[in-house]
Amino acid sequence: MKGKIFVVGIGPGNAEHLTQRARTALYEADVIVGYKTYINLIKCIAGGKEIVSTGMTQEVDRCKAAIELAEKGKKVAVISSGDAGIYGMAGLIYELVASKGTVPDLRTEQSGVVESGLSPFLTVHDIEVIPGVSALNAAAAVLGAPLMHDFAAISLSDLLTPWDLIQKRVEAAAMADFVICIYNPKSSGRVEQIGVARDIISRHRKADTPVGIVKNAMRDGQKVLITTLADMLNHDIDMLTTIIIGNSTTYVVDGLMVTPRGYNISQE
Repeated sequence: MKGKIFVVGIGPGNAEHLTQRARTALYEADVIVGYKTYINLIKCIAGGKEIVSTGMTQEVDRCKAAIELAEKGKKVAVISSGDAGIYGMAGLIYELVASKGTVPDLRTEQSGVVESGLSPFLTVHDIEVIPGVSALNAAAAVLGAPLMHDFAAISLSDLLTPWDLIQKRVEAAAMADFVICIYNPKSSGRVEQIGVARDIISRHRKADTPVGIVKNAMRDGQKVLITTLADMLNHDIDMLTTIIIGNSTTYVVDGLMVTPRGYNISQE
């Protein structure tokens, strides 16, 4: 029996923000594969399923394990927090499956001659990506409406992307007046990048530009703060934090960030 891989975005992690399709896929799966912290977020749904979990930075190992299980005929759910296609596991699963290509298949023809051929084993068409509520969606919702106009999402983690390229992206987004959503702003071993990014953006934004800082968006322990570009580094920021920096039109009303879309709302 041919297996299948569901790449599931579990959203912020709380069951109430899990889409119905994601919930169904988790029920259908024989095995759930994921980072152990994310497994814990959906353990109430995992039930008695077989679980394969690994630690941080072991994404390739997790995905390879999922593919091997699917090749054995299992239905496998690979979970990502937020949306699986935004800094998640979807791309890696596709890359690994595509790189495997096809496998040898020996067929006996009516003539009795055994021929060597090729047949698909597990292809990209055996993968279903199931979207979820991303961190930027969750953070924006609790901040108000900061992403109502064009925005850029940038991760400050340089584990997979050169730092000089990240700086260029920050500069370009700031110059173009995008609202900027920052993922992975700071970790215990990476503390200076957020300051550099803030300084780059400050060359193109006013000091009082609204900045939303959200930790554990829509999870237990959620913390929400609205500050300014000048003051943002004076607040607690870590890897569980999503930062949204407004554009030149973003403003704060009754403690919420709003970026105008451009509608004419003047009273006649």
